[in-house]
Amino acid sequence: MDLRSLFSYPIIQGPMAGGCNTPALVAAVSNAGALGSLAGSLLTPEKLRHQVNDIRALTNRPFLVNLFVQRTPHPSKEEVARAVELLRPVWSSLGWPDLALPFRWCEDFAAQFDTLVALKPAAASFTFDILSPQQVQRLHEAGIVVIGTATRVDEALAWQEVGADAVIASGIEAGGHRGTFIGDQRDATLGAVELLQGVVAAVRIPVISAGNIMTGADIGARLALGATAVQMGTAFLVTDESGIHPAYKHRLQHAGNAPTRLTRAFSGRYARGLENRFMQQMADVEDQVPPYPVQNALTGPIRFEAAKRGDSELMSLWCGTGVGRARRMSAGRLVETLVAEMQQP
Repeated sequence: MDLRSLFSYPIIQGPMAGGCNTPALVAAVSNAGALGSLAGSLLTPEKLRHQVNDIRALTNRPFLVNLFVQRTPHPSKEEVARAVELLRPVWSSLGWPDLALPFRWCEDFAAQFDTLVALKPAAASFTFDILSPQQVQRLHEAGIVVIGTATRVDEALAWQEVGADAVIASGIEAGGHRGTFIGDQRDATLGAVELLQGVVAAVRIPVISAGNIMTGADIGARLALGATAVQMGTAFLVTDESGIHPAYKHRLQHAGNAPTRLTRAFSGRYARGLENRFMQQMADVEDQVPPYPVQNALTGPIRFEAAKRGDSELMSLWCGTGVGRARRMSAGRLVETLVAEMQQP
């Protein structure tokens, strides 16, 4: 199954979970000749179906659906109580007497996967863990191109082994959650260029480069190193169709040289974003919070309240190291701009 058949230009809009994605964004990117991506990881099967239908109403071009490969956790009451206590400085600052507990820790991946197969998008990408060969075969039988995520060379080889059609080499500079599934997340430290070179040398399948790609010149440089395509998330976060909160978008547009860093305080899995008060308040205990998705579910009410108040200091401001170079325009115009830059000598 051919990755190149999915786009006219080798640009994939990164899937951005948590409300960043909109059907309008995905369709605009695909209509411009790149490959739009829908973040389906936080959606119920019903909402996933609804959003895919919305995209299909806006474009007849290929698009991609992304899911987190995960199992539903069963933390003890003691583990949850300890996690709530670690978060006390944050939720008590909102004037709350306690922190409301979620009804569920995450969506059921098996149900999401069945829905994905039934919906038959042109492609699907996966992160946080790896599929089984049988799951890859089901996707192939549905005519779906399968794309894995790797932060290490051995992870890319593992995706090739299970039958993936392509792999995303996600460097340490990339915004949002790290896709590490072999070894400790803290050990997956390769920069995007070094990782790309290592993965290209190791695998036979197409490689998609991700991390600190903001311009057409950046794209050309990665293609010259052997990438078949690039995946760009941060560049699309500030586009007109992006669904992020206005306060979040404002912070990204005015990031300048503000530092980004990795944290597991928000979700229990390392993710890169702009530093804010939440990250600072949790810095001393972030290595103690429970793993994703438990911590992510526990901080959900805090992030929701922050959005209601327009308080970006308590939002997860995911973005990559290149955020200072992000440009505000429509998604279609951004693709056109990137293509024009790629064609400059």
